[in-house]
Amino acid sequence: MAKNSFISFISQEEKEENRGSIEFQVFRFTKKIRRLTSHLELHKKDYSSQRGLRKILGKRQRLLAYLSKKNQIRYKELISELNIRELKRR
Repeated sequence: MAKNSFISFISQEEKEENRGSIEFQVFRFTKKIRRLTSHLELHKKDYSSQRGLRKILGKRQRLLAYLSKKNQIRYKELISELNIRELKRR
């Protein structure tokens, strides 16, 4: 139920015009990534969508890297709520 409550919280933020927050941007990118991934399962040779998916993945990765540097607690909460993997450390 925590995931559903987080999604409803993000949806409330969307209505409150808090679209600039890092958490909201990562949430939107994750939503787009999941939608494109399911599209690419059906259309394997859609190279334009593959390129778009890679671009969105890069944007989300950069936002998550920024968030992990600035606020580790918010980063941990966000990746656990969205059920995504942690960034690889170099």
